[in-house]
Amino acid sequence: MAEGNSIKLRAKEKSRWDLVSLGEVMLRLDPGDVRIATTRQFTAWEGGGEYNVARGLRRCFGMQTTIVTALADNPVGRLLEDLMLQGGVDLSHLIWAKYDGVGRATRNGLNFTERGFGVRAALGCSDRGHTAVSQIKPGQIDWDEIFGREGARWFHTGGIFCALSETTPEVAKEAMAAARKHGTIISYDLNYRDSLWKAIGGKKRATEVNRELASYVDVMIGNEEDFTAALGFEVEGTGEDLGELESASFHRMIQRAMATFPNFKAVATTLRHAKTASVNDWGAVCYYEGAFHEARPMPNLEIFDRVGGGDSFASGLIYGFLNAKGGTLLVGVSDDGELLGLEADGFPNEDKLQLHLINLITDRVGSIFLPYVHPHFEDEDDQRVLVIRCEKGPKPAFVKDGAVQRFYVRGANATVELS
Repeated sequence: MAEGNSIKLRAKEKSRWDLVSLGEVMLRLDPGDVRIATTRQFTAWEGGGEYNVARGLRRCFGMQTTIVTALADNPVGRLLEDLMLQGGVDLSHLIWAKYDGVGRATRNGLNFTERGFGVRAALGCSDRGHTAVSQIKPGQIDWDEIFGREGARWFHTGGIFCALSETTPEVAKEAMAAARKHGTIISYDLNYRDSLWKAIGGKKRATEVNRELASYVDVMIGNEEDFTAALGFEVEGTGEDLGELESASFHRMIQRAMATFPNFKAVATTLRHAKTASVNDWGAVCYYEGAFHEARPMPNLEIFDRVGGGDSFASGLIYGFLNAKGGTLLVGVSDDGELLGLEADGFPNEDKLQLHLINLITDRVGSIFLPYVHPHFEDEDDQRVLVIRCEKGPKPAFVKDGAVQRFYVRGANATVELS
């Protein structure tokens, strides 16, 4: 990939949506800390690989998102609608399918999931055949309305939606072509699930579908199994169990993927090794503008519920690219708004503090970003505060930490490392 192959976003003021997602939304039934087969009650949630990304961007980062999906018009569908409304994702592109009373023609998907704990692995059991969204066909959705007249900065879909039926990959392809025509960035999460593909051609069919769609994708997302099973790229140094993949092996595989699909502007993946259901090693790698950027490894991370972890990663990654408009940072004010002043920082004067900031940006982020950072000092209630106004930069900024480059996203009053 050429280093100039950067992500160029459609102007926000010309876009109603920060992100449009295409995918299935199912009713998730969670038995809590007991088993699906023996429980007497479930907690109901809404969920779906592509939808979760839109919900994360809306709830965690305040982005304007919409979901293109379909539901059977019955009480279960209306429950899903209510849950999605609570999640804040726009539903103006939700298609209601007529229900026949028993679900012979169309129905809503159910997803039973156990979180797992310790040596007891997580367990999923989906009941999603003949769902309304699996029956969407090309020509049914006005993509020029969504990407053209309404406008969208980012479009996201993935391999779960494309495994639902013979028509869903064609719908995704149609959407991608329209998104590209209108200057919308396209991301695709491979999200390989053996259970979805095994009855319709297995890995061979998954590879055929995903490789055809890959030529439309700007940002490809997946884990190590996804790239092997869904795109046909072998990862060196691993066998059937990819659980302990080293990032160096994945680097080589990503480079082969970029050479095969030069339209990729970025490739990102989580690196996860599940020691138990409750303790995982977590990491992440992103290849962008000719360089690898690796998140801080998080060994022995305690997991409460790993369902949707990859979707959360995708939300954070996309937000990092979307949130490039700049902003204002305050030194001397806590995240909860308490004025602390600058005395605790220990600098003898303001010139020394400002020089330290400039050196820090130069060494850890890069001198290319200095023209976009404007620091000055202000008085607030008898406390001195350093105000740093940041303009939109030429590209995403990664923080250098030795040989590792870290990527942070800012949402509301908190800064979080993407991992």
